[in-house]
Amino acid sequence: MGGDTGKESECLKIMNGKASDENVSARAIPSCCMKARASAPELEAKCHSTVVSGWFTEPRSCFDGDGYLLYYNNPMWPGESHSLKVEKILYKGKSEYQEILVFESLTYGNVLVLDGIVQLTEKDECAYQEMIAHLPLCSIPSPKTVLVVGGGDGGVLREISRHSSVELIDICEIDKMVIDVCKKFFPDLSVGFEDPRVRLHVGDATEFLQHAREGMYDAIIVDSSDPVGPAQELVERPFFETTARALRPGGVLCNMAESMWLHTHLIQDMISICRETFKGSVHYAWASVPTYPSGVIGFLVCSTDGPPVDFLNPVNPIEKLERVPKYQRELRFYNSEIHSAAFALPSFLKREVSLLRDSPTSVQRISVS
Repeated sequence: MGGDTGKESECLKIMNGKASDENVSARAIPSCCMKARASAPELEAKCHSTVVSGWFTEPRSCFDGDGYLLYYNNPMWPGESHSLKVEKILYKGKSEYQEILVFESLTYGNVLVLDGIVQLTEKDECAYQEMIAHLPLCSIPSPKTVLVVGGGDGGVLREISRHSSVELIDICEIDKMVIDVCKKFFPDLSVGFEDPRVRLHVGDATEFLQHAREGMYDAIIVDSSDPVGPAQELVERPFFETTARALRPGGVLCNMAESMWLHTHLIQDMISICRETFKGSVHYAWASVPTYPSGVIGFLVCSTDGPPVDFLNPVNPIEKLERVPKYQRELRFYNSEIHSAAFALPSFLKREVSLLRDSPTSVQRISVS
């Protein structure tokens, strides 16, 4: 369903408090806009319910009384939506930071939703969790100290636990409620918290990194939400500079880097910043995740100045790892062939992201396979 530009403009003006009293009185204001204008977050959350008639739709949207679409409330992928059939709502709550929804879907198992956006499903979480963990950890020999930023569901921890060389896993997650909810409804992911090498820090990751010892970590994995609102700082220069400082020479970062189908400008900006900040290799990789917008997700992997890192050819192949904890399951997505293939980029991405097209091919700079 869709509405005309006039309807969308009027609603957004109302939301932002910019509509004149004359315009406002000229027509009935949708209740959702009234509630948002009155700054009543708990009412707005109900109004923008993501489950309607047994279907979850992402992103959340606002309709007027005639059924016309007025606006989508997430700017990361305007003009599109994705729906999943809901069998049962398992949990619905609001933490200090965000709305949390868990539901059982018809085809993807349990689904975790934060602020109206799908974070993971039981069926396809393996692609994201395995790739964001093993792309960096399999690219350096014998990683020992690892930091996870975000990742409160525990899936990245679960994957890191496969690496027997790792001695310490710090995780900094700002929202304790996400951890608690996932332990109840996603035990196959939250099992990662059971590893005795894990140290949990509940708080702001930027502040945590600012206090980290220089060169503390062999690898840092940023499992963040989309860069909207507070998460915006996780794709900006100060955060990357702080991250680089916390890595040892030749240490690696893996950062969630959005969709190549939707966010080429953001990808270009991130690569540009990282190319200036990290003095080793910088690469873009991607994987298929059906329940993410456009069906793919990207990863930015970077290394600091030091021993060269060839991300395209894993020196620490997953197939040779000895440690498989008794609670660990078999890998479902990642292997060494997938690792190398993830760096093969489509022609349109090379054209649209100039730093991928024009950069040197040396492993010491950004390169394209």
